[in-house]
Amino acid sequence: MPVENNRTVDSPATVGLRGRCPRCGEGHLFKGYLSFRPSCEVCGLDFRFIDSADGPAFFVMSIVGIVVVALAMWVEFAYEPPMWVHAALWVPLSIGLSLILVRPLKGMMAALQYSNKAAEGRFR
Repeated sequence: MPVENNRTVDSPATVGLRGRCPRCGEGHLFKGYLSFRPSCEVCGLDFRFIDSADGPAFFVMSIVGIVVVALAMWVEFAYEPPMWVHAALWVPLSIGLSLILVRPLKGMMAALQYSNKAAEGRFR
């Protein structure tokens, strides 16, 4: 996608994972940890079209669930630790991975919505 001043925007996944504007690739997408800015401070794109809904949460739960369950099963079969060790290992890992992944995935969903011109369904 060409942009003014002969700069080409990266793929929607790359721009979204970095939390940048899907049109110019330079402005910030988030004003807080998970809340979107009203518009891009560089190109002025209005971010009101973004509605990621539960998509990022679903992907975070799926990714974290697969990773944590696989690691927990490996630790259980290899070392057979008591249950408190499992709780001490997997609860913080689950929370940490979820917090690390949710913002980039939310940004990627927003960038993909922009690049695919996603909108609410309408009846004619």
